[in-house]
Amino acid sequence: MKIYLICPVTRASEEQKKEMDSYVESLENQGHKVHYPPRDVNQNDATGFTLYMEHKKAMKKCDRVDIFWDKTSTGSISDLGMAIMAEKKIKLVKSFYEDTEGKTFLKIIKLLEKQS
Repeated sequence: MKIYLICPVTRASEEQKKEMDSYVESLENQGHKVHYPPRDVNQNDATGFTLYMEHKKAMKKCDRVDIFWDKTSTGSISDLGMAIMAEKKIKLVKSFYEDTEGKTFLKIIKLLEKQS
């Protein structure tokens, strides 16, 4: 299976990176192909356009989108929009924040996961 991982990159803590690295390694050991943004796309992009286009290509090819949710990650919000538009299967691996009252992306992710 081809899996796209939505996750924080720029502001990810060392603890978060270790947890995400371990998850990716586990999936790949099971034979899955994982698009892992901090590893698979050059993050040194002055405008972010090339980076975004690389993520778009990978998103189109994936079978499922797994998510380490960080509501402060603007890249994750953008990637989530692509996943919804592409009608990809969703799996919430972990949220780094508790949900709050009212409308939230985390609530949307949980509903999409139930529909997957």
